[in-house]
Amino acid sequence: MKKLICGNAVVGQSGGPTCAINATLAGVIRGAKQHPGHIRTLYGMRNGIEGLMREELVTLTGKYDAEEQLALLGQTPAAALGSCRKKLPDPAEDPGFYERMLGIFRKYDIRYFFYIGGNDSMDTVAKLSAYLREHDYDMAVLGLPKTIDNDLAGTDHTPGFGSAAKYIAVTMQEILLDCAVYRVPAVTVVELMGRDAGWLTAASALGRGVTGLEPDLVYLPERRFDPARFLADVRGALARHPNVVVAVSEGLRFADGRYVGQGCQSGAKDVFGHSYLAGTGKVLEQTVRQEIGCKVRSVELNLPQRCAAHLASAADLAEAEGVGRAGVSAAASGVSGEMMTILRTGSSPYRVEFGHTDVAAVANRIRYVDDAYINAEGNHVTDACCAYLLPLIQGEPAVTYANGLPEYMVL
Repeated sequence: MKKLICGNAVVGQSGGPTCAINATLAGVIRGAKQHPGHIRTLYGMRNGIEGLMREELVTLTGKYDAEEQLALLGQTPAAALGSCRKKLPDPAEDPGFYERMLGIFRKYDIRYFFYIGGNDSMDTVAKLSAYLREHDYDMAVLGLPKTIDNDLAGTDHTPGFGSAAKYIAVTMQEILLDCAVYRVPAVTVVELMGRDAGWLTAASALGRGVTGLEPDLVYLPERRFDPARFLADVRGALARHPNVVVAVSEGLRFADGRYVGQGCQSGAKDVFGHSYLAGTGKVLEQTVRQEIGCKVRSVELNLPQRCAAHLASAADLAEAEGVGRAGVSAAASGVSGEMMTILRTGSSPYRVEFGHTDVAAVANRIRYVDDAYINAEGNHVTDACCAYLLPLIQGEPAVTYANGLPEYMVL
């Protein structure tokens, strides 16, 4: 693959934010500084591809690339450049959209395009890569993975997931301890994010090998939900002890494919056709109340799963930053049309390497929780699952504080 000419670069963030998405952005900024012969100026898109089309660009080179600033950026949650959820049209159906985009690339001499995002963002990278291959414009297009859902194919795990998993594991420990103080029979249902893949919900069991505390039951969307079996499981747990805690994925579905929480949902969908999910925990709370009659409540962890930077995983932030730097190096060597990946090369000790894979083979695919990670009954995870997850939540980053609160960076 030929080397690309010297020019400018642009980076954007897309989809749901994470605790680590800004660490990847910091990695891209550092990487650009390490390749001055390829990248003269690095721009940031405001609100992803939408901001690019409006030419809302912020100059990052020389303005936000001091090491002190990058360290602060790396500990800041959410997407510092802003995000969007925009589905790119098919080039054959709307060629004018791509012609306008190409005009912007020419205007700003953009030769490197980095997009930090999940499944839908990789669709953007794949479409743009395919379009540029058919037009006379030398440019490297790279996808940089992020998603708390850990459902991207082609990579061992995704930046952002480890920090979300750590928050869930810690919060679940606290909920379990809180629920254990009374002897009154009670059920607490904790709803966790995860539309199609149950990786986040699986992380609720990580206390198993550390403190011995874990939910009584764990239900993932990889298994169809049976209400009768659920009630039998809850009754069995109540027979063992009075305080039962259940972890459930928001994306649980019945055998006919309907979401368990469908009755509590608006029915609205995003531009990629994804339903807005909510209410699974509330539905199961009502089911337990009606069928079992004990004290019951539901807890929805919601947004803190992706923005609780005070419980970030140091391992996650380091890998997120490394993916950004490695992506710039790959692009500078001529790699394009690829998504950067994390390869697990060792477990004891835990080690990873960065690679890349064809983004077209990754876009719009879902990586589900492995069958070997779900128990035979479909109501919990296995020890192998915990062993896979545990290295991803290791370490506590050195966070700077001011007047008792963490310092964050606003671009």
